[in-house]
Amino acid sequence: MNIVVLVKQVPDSGLARQLDDQLRVDRNGANNVMGELDEYAVEAALQLKEAHGGEVTVLTLGPSQATETVRKTLAMGADKALHIEDDAVGGSDALATSKILAAALGRLEWDLVIAGAESTDSGMGIMPQMLAARTGVPALTGARKIDTDGTAITVEHQRANGYDVLTASLPAIVSVWDTINTPRYPSLKGIMAAKRKPVETLALSDLGVDAAEVGPSGANNEVLSAAERPPRTAGQIVTDEGQGGTALAEFLAAEKFI
Repeated sequence: MNIVVLVKQVPDSGLARQLDDQLRVDRNGANNVMGELDEYAVEAALQLKEAHGGEVTVLTLGPSQATETVRKTLAMGADKALHIEDDAVGGSDALATSKILAAALGRLEWDLVIAGAESTDSGMGIMPQMLAARTGVPALTGARKIDTDGTAITVEHQRANGYDVLTASLPAIVSVWDTINTPRYPSLKGIMAAKRKPVETLALSDLGVDAAEVGPSGANNEVLSAAERPPRTAGQIVTDEGQGGTALAEFLAAEKFI
């Protein structure tokens, strides 16, 4: 089974983020790491490979520094990687990103694509569905468990109050939540082996994607302004001397909660 895993390098969500002069997240000044849910996607792919054989290819779209994330996936056990790197990509929206990734998938032989259910920078959670639409294969999203017999894929789609069982024929695209597994840590042997694994780097021209269709000029939205979050103000303390309920009701009415 040939599995492709989508990964993305993102600013560490545990640290403060800054915007650059184009009102984009400043990735150059940030501590960049692999998207949290992407690690679970890589682990899911490796477990399927160990159970059924095959090959795991990592696909990422990002600047040269994203190579650090690629190398981590190879150290975890992925076999090879495809890195799409082009300056024209910066500022692309989800539609343009899906166009680029779909073009890259067109260059690969795959039975299954696995991704995190959402990225930890934008949190949109729509890329697997967009890629399914562009490639014409089914999308089974929000998985907490994956099973396959080599011809079909079955997942438990996580819900707030349980799960649904979804089944589709391969090829397919699956997205996963962090309830699916516990990602492994790269071993020293894996880190050394990663240095010898192939990483192919391609530009938009290699994929047949016009640079005018991506980036800010090809985006369907635009950020016009941004401001820092206002400082937290002190709350109002009501000393209950028999009028606490009335004071609370007046406060809620003033704030238009009631």
